[in-house]
Amino acid sequence: MKSTVEQLSPTRVKINVEVPFDELKPNFDRAYRKIAQQVRIPGFRPGKAPARVLESRIGRAPVLDEVVNEVIPAKYLEAVRTGEVRTLGQPDFEVTKLEDREVLEFTAEVDVRPEITLPDLSDITVTVDDVELTDAEVDEQLDELRARFGTLKGVERPAENGDFVSIDLAATVEGEEVADAATSGLSYEIGSGQLVDGIDEAIIGATEGETKTFTTKLVAGEYAGKDAEVAVTVNTIKERELPEADDEFAQLASEFDTLEELKTDLRERLTRVKRMQQGVEARDKVMDALLERVEVPIPEKVLQAEIDNRKHDAIHPFDHDEEAFKRSLEAQGGNPEEWDNEVRTEAEKSVRTQLLLDTVADEREVSVNDAELTERIIYQAQRFGVSPDEYVQRAQQSGQLGAIFADVRRGKALASIVREATVTDGSGAAVDLDELFGTEETDEAPAESAGETEATDETATTPDK
Repeated sequence: MKSTVEQLSPTRVKINVEVPFDELKPNFDRAYRKIAQQVRIPGFRPGKAPARVLESRIGRAPVLDEVVNEVIPAKYLEAVRTGEVRTLGQPDFEVTKLEDREVLEFTAEVDVRPEITLPDLSDITVTVDDVELTDAEVDEQLDELRARFGTLKGVERPAENGDFVSIDLAATVEGEEVADAATSGLSYEIGSGQLVDGIDEAIIGATEGETKTFTTKLVAGEYAGKDAEVAVTVNTIKERELPEADDEFAQLASEFDTLEELKTDLRERLTRVKRMQQGVEARDKVMDALLERVEVPIPEKVLQAEIDNRKHDAIHPFDHDEEAFKRSLEAQGGNPEEWDNEVRTEAEKSVRTQLLLDTVADEREVSVNDAELTERIIYQAQRFGVSPDEYVQRAQQSGQLGAIFADVRRGKALASIVREATVTDGSGAAVDLDELFGTEETDEAPAESAGETEATDETATTPDK
């Protein structure tokens, strides 16, 4: 076999492959055996008819088709390995010459990882927000903890913000009942924002047994984007009573003996969270600085695949009804054309990020061990609410394991650059990011890497080989 690689652009190549027929004997043998099992020829058992008999019966063309369909992908991969081509996505094949018993020639056009020149990245400097924690934030966390131990008590007064109500709902659009919007005995916390716009204003001030009506735009279903007349009936009204914030509550809700100890722990936890947020901000700003410094050509087909995946995920909840999605988008004040532009911009940044981090990982010889890969799998499984075994099974079925590996590697590559960057807070103090990124000795990766996407779209820039 002979093969050459022709560079069509910084992100696309044409691989020309020439295969003499004397290399194809094993392929012809397999083709004859396969076809012989499918063709009934008098005097021969299934699969036992000789090649010359098969050809006299069905002709040479079906055998050639079977051989060509088997040979092209295999020889393409061989040419990729020989030429050390870093392919992205699936190739477009074209048979350019087929002379029976002589030669098979074909071409494969495919996107490739572009050659990216990395500048010195050790002098990156970014500034992140200060870690500021107020007493009010600690009190808010304490109130949320108290709410978990709160009790609901019926009240004899009009509904107020924060109350829990049992309601019945019915809606019509242009006089037609909306079946999907009808429900009874629905429990709802006023002010939570978990139902349609306008419902809180309608319920507040209502008494038990009272029905209020209001107009709202539906955001999902058959009537997405249309105005609906909604009737809401308040069945019961309850308020939540919180336990007193005292030492007794601290002993009930935690391992601490006093309220002050509990509040100190809450403050420490909130501080850690804010430091993690500070680290994420640093990571994102370092990545933006990288993208500003480095030119990254984008393979158009890879970009289009990323755009298609993002649109698929957005439209999926609407049963892939694009018109219903557009109506919902407009109902929320969005513009379909602006949304398309935003999706393209985000997809371009995602693809550039992945290609750039792959280059950094190669240059720095970043590796991923089994423990790191397992950690990411467990993390992803928790995100999707499935067991790690089920997540791995799904990833294997969809061919995503390689993408998970690549994403961990990218995260480690970015972490290595963040460690080298100068990161200061708004006050000018140096920020210690070891809690998020670990140290170079431990070489830990962050929980999420820049450019990470859902399992369904992580393969956009994962090389085939």
